[in-house]
Parts: sequence; structure tokens; C-alpha cells
Amino acid sequence: MEYFEDSAEASLKCQNLSLTRKSDKRGRFSKVSLNLYVALVHYPVVNKNGDVITSAVTNLDLHDIARAAKTYGIKSFYVVTPLVDQKALVEKIVSHWTEGLGARYNPKRREALELIRIEETLQKVVEDIRKSCSVSPKTVVTSAKNGFRRLSYGNFRGLLKNGKPYLLVLGTAWGLSDSFIAGADYVLAPVKGPADYNHLSVRSAAAIIIDRLMADETC
Repeated sequence: MEYFEDSAEASLKCQNLSLTRKSDKRGRFSKVSLNLYVALVHYPVVNKNGDVITSAVTNLDLHDIARAAKTYGIKSFYVVTPLVDQKALVEKIVSHWTEGLGARYNPKRREALELIRIEETLQKVVEDIRKSCSVSPKTVVTSAKNGFRRLSYGNFRGLLKNGKPYLLVLGTAWGLSDSFIAGADYVLAPVKGPADYNHLSVRSAAAIIIDRLMADETC
């Protein structure tokens, strides 16, 4: 995976995307504007046997991740799939909630699903973000697997302050392929609880990760 070189001029152009922090009485941020994008990848991911596959789009993933993204000020939510029928499915779902009866029935859902963009590959996502701020985003992938050098949530929050765009990449099925992960700029620390069980749905993991990035650093 290739990335464009950052330039000082491009970085300045993206400063309007930088983090605005105004905490409320609960220690949370009441107003947030982030230079953070989210991508949900359906290829290349692996199945439980470790085979590289293309996973199917899940309706609940679209709704729940879009709602979390809207709640926390994510700039755009990209759904990445190379399959024509799956792209058509996403377009149909999004259209229903942003233009059809769903938009009138539930305006709040419309606001969330308006964040969704559809692309065939992650490289096209990178190029789309580059068009908006003249610099390619740094990619931060997620994985529950061991064996990678990890970026902590605290360090990721620190990076978000530099005004440059970042792309948080989530994998479906049993996670992103190893070769895909190897091409990323960073691998984020995994979401782990106190129990031995470690198989969250991607929409649950997305909500936890986004909240951890938004949380007050003193908590």
C-alpha cells in the first residue's frame, strides 16, 4: 500500500480538522471536531480458518457504526467492499434512510447515515480523503491478534492533535489479513476485557475504540 508524502502546506490546510476540546462537568468533551475518519473493510479479511475472504455487508454494522461516528464527530465513515452487489446493498440502505421514507420517519438516523461513503478499496478511501485536505491520512488498523507493535490509545490521541488526517480501519469477519495489517502505518492496541473471551462484534469494538479516543485523558 502506497501513501503520499506529507507536506507542510498540506498539513496547514488540514488544520481546520484538528481537535477542539471543551470538557463538560462529567469530564467528557461536549464539542469535538476531529481529523479522524473510519473505514469498515470487507476485503481482505479472514475467516475462522485463516483463509482470506470477502465478507458480506451487515445492516446493523452500517447503522451502529454510523451512529457512533456521528455522536463523536468522525468526519466520514467509509464502507469498503469490492463486490458490486454489496455496494448496491449499501447504497439501497443509505438511500432509504437519507432520501426515502426512512429520512422522514427518523431524521436522526438520516444524519448518521449521511456520513457513509462507499469505496472498492482502502487505497480509494485514502485518495478520497487526500482530495479534501491535500494530504493522505495515516492508517491505523485494528486487530485482536498478537505479534504486532501496538499504538496505545493515549499516543493515538496525541497524534490526533497534530492537525493531520488519520484513518481508523476496522476489519469484518475474523479480522483484517496479516498482509493488509503489515501495510498500515500503525496497529492500534486491541480491545480486551478481564475475561478470556475475546470476540466482540466489529460494531461493538468500533464504539469502544471511538469512545476511548474521545475520553478525557485524565480518566
